[in-house]
Amino acid sequence: MNISKVVQNIENMLKQAEMIGIGSTRKVYRFEDIVIKTFLHPIGYAQSKNEFEMYKFLEMQGLEKHLAPILFLSENYVVQPLFEQLPLNNHCSYDIDLEKDRRITKDLKTAIQIIDQELDGFDFKDSGNYGLDEEGNLVLIDYGMTKNLYEEQWVPLAEAGTLPQIRFEKCRVCNVKKELRMYGENDADHRCTTCGKDY
Repeated sequence: MNISKVVQNIENMLKQAEMIGIGSTRKVYRFEDIVIKTFLHPIGYAQSKNEFEMYKFLEMQGLEKHLAPILFLSENYVVQPLFEQLPLNNHCSYDIDLEKDRRITKDLKTAIQIIDQELDGFDFKDSGNYGLDEEGNLVLIDYGMTKNLYEEQWVPLAEAGTLPQIRFEKCRVCNVKKELRMYGENDADHRCTTCGKDY
């Protein structure tokens, strides 16, 4: 897909796109073979800027194919190629075994080490941060949260109920136990995103 055409038509594409994911700071839509992430909070933009810089750094090491590239970045959107999402386990993401999972290649392990040790990245066990490439190997698709960004900005806002934390609870509408977006300890709105809590 021609990225300049995507940029020119991004608003119309979003109207036709399917929402395929939502985190605490970004919402993800699929349009054909791309994903468009919109920012729910300025931290989401900061994450995407980090991903752009991390991708460029890994590109210099010849390890960029293990990260979803940033095709376009603005203050409102980030566009990346689509990678097949990992299926949820009991309606939830799960921990990836970084040592034993056969889908993690040697080069991906090296890329994770560099992001962790040199670029301040973290949260590499969450299956929600990975997609699959055409060979069935894991690719990082959500890798822009740094330890500093998490500790200095995300945690205080989550504790204040401004940003959602993900908790395993029963949805009060569909009665299925799954990951719910909870805005602080006093949030009584136990609905899943399917049942309407997707802001």
